[in-house]
Amino acid sequence: MCGIVGYIGSREAYPILIKGLKRLEYRGYDSAGVAMLQDGNITLIKEKGKVSDLEGLASSSNKSGSLGIGHTRWATHGPPNQVNAHPHASQSGDIVLIHNGIIENYATIKSVLTSKGYIFRSDTDTEVLVMLIEEIQKNEKCDIAKAVRLALNEVTGAYAIAVFSKKEPDVLIGARKGSPLILGIGEKEFFLASDASPVIEYTKKVVYINDEEMVVLQRNGEFELKTIQNERKTPYIQELELKLEAIEKGGYEHFMLKEIHEQPKSIYDSVRGRVDIENGKIKLGGLEEYENRIMNSRRIIIVACGTSWHAGLLAEYMIEDLARANVEVEYASEFRYRNPVIDKEDIIIAISQSGETADTLAAIEMAKKQGCLILGICNVVGSSIPRASDAGCYTHAGPEIGVASTKAFTSQVSVLFLVALWIAENKGTLSKSRIQEYLTELELIPSKIETILSETESQIKAIAKEYKDASNFLYLGRGYNFPAALEGALKLKEISYIHAEGYPAAEMKHGPIALIDDEMPVVFLVNNSSAHEKTISNVQEVAARKGQVIAIANKGDKVIAGMAKHVIEIPETEDALSPILASIPLQLLSYYIAIERGCNVDQPRNLAKSVTVE
Repeated sequence: MCGIVGYIGSREAYPILIKGLKRLEYRGYDSAGVAMLQDGNITLIKEKGKVSDLEGLASSSNKSGSLGIGHTRWATHGPPNQVNAHPHASQSGDIVLIHNGIIENYATIKSVLTSKGYIFRSDTDTEVLVMLIEEIQKNEKCDIAKAVRLALNEVTGAYAIAVFSKKEPDVLIGARKGSPLILGIGEKEFFLASDASPVIEYTKKVVYINDEEMVVLQRNGEFELKTIQNERKTPYIQELELKLEAIEKGGYEHFMLKEIHEQPKSIYDSVRGRVDIENGKIKLGGLEEYENRIMNSRRIIIVACGTSWHAGLLAEYMIEDLARANVEVEYASEFRYRNPVIDKEDIIIAISQSGETADTLAAIEMAKKQGCLILGICNVVGSSIPRASDAGCYTHAGPEIGVASTKAFTSQVSVLFLVALWIAENKGTLSKSRIQEYLTELELIPSKIETILSETESQIKAIAKEYKDASNFLYLGRGYNFPAALEGALKLKEISYIHAEGYPAAEMKHGPIALIDDEMPVVFLVNNSSAHEKTISNVQEVAARKGQVIAIANKGDKVIAGMAKHVIEIPETEDALSPILASIPLQLLSYYIAIERGCNVDQPRNLAKSVTVE
């Protein structure tokens, strides 16, 4: 949610800022703006809408300057309009600031500043912060760095900020608490950004700023990292593994389609080096230090949001089935607020693609205070959740730009499957030969996905044309395929704006069957063999009421062929892995229905890739 870009150096800032904002568009936003400093004057340009709208507005402006900040805003305080767009300027216009997050005590501070004569132009909490910085600087007669530090000690809430003052033209400041911010280090130049995508073109040297830390960047190439309590820190400079081509479309019309087609590779990369089929072993170096504690835990609690929650629900099925361990799955947003009963004998597994999900981070912090062991399953190296965890596993899916998660989901499920097998191996709940069978089948999943993509895509395009005007969809599955049904319904809702619900197939008779008529498309997942017979009986119930059945079935399933209007055939696999294969046609169906409806599949309305504020 929201995106930050900042630059100080010898290059022109505007092209860097605009390109960076375009690379952050996937995060979700409704307005954008930039501010540059040149010859003691600040040029401030902002606009409601897309970065392209900002470019149009800026076309006739003076955009020169080698110090600048840029922002894409996702509205929280105040409607999405030009006035509320960032950057925001102080009362005098000397200081400009961009901000991700929410300042919770902004109303109190605003009231105090108003009484002192400050006039607010916007509805935002961000403008309150920049006014506060100016007020502190005026009272303390200090430099901008100290004013920012003192102001941050006055606010409560979450923030990632970039700020500069025209009175100090060689200084750019960044700070964070609860919202991501990274520093890119070049040759006598610096970059600030919400993630690595705006930075990678210019440098691979980065510092991940921690909570309550700030950086003071000097044009001469020097910088200082300190806490907002003024404690100096030694920066840990890391090398980015991200490649520029990974964040480009690579010839595909949309990032989502590219990422759907990348799943054979992303799953292979997520499993690679962690599997020893010959010896029936799973190597999860991130967990081995805590093996005894994990094996002797009272229960495993999985916390996640959205698509990651669906992956967590699948992990519950896998771990309970294969390892016979007690697992609970919680929405992080509910878990953190409902005063759960947890203690040091519990293991928390936190799942997040971005590693920055605000509710999941808050759930982790709450569990840490109770002495729980925290294991993170994340995709973004160096993000907040891995750093807050005791141990864990990266998924290695590569950058996912499309807002609707595809390859991140199947990579999460693949890694969680390995976690389930690792626990089973150590607890002795599966024989070596059975583990070898599972690992052999997991190794075949990438090639089976390639088969699905090559053999079903044209068929799914045709089905999408037929159902593009549907008002509602039902997605039904049993056992392992119930979480996959939930995920399929979510994908359709996210990018096509069609109402869709996922249910356990047997629950259809407890309410949803009332919706079935000859205009209702019902997607059945019948590709898991253990639940096949029971699911078929549910298909018959829908067909008897003239529902439009779209079935995801194993190749050669002659039973379903006579019942469903459409059968999308996929290769057979182990039941525990069947949701991975079933998810591929569901992703394609959502994608092509959205295309038929003229939707923006990579940036669906009202959604952000990473939910970094409540």
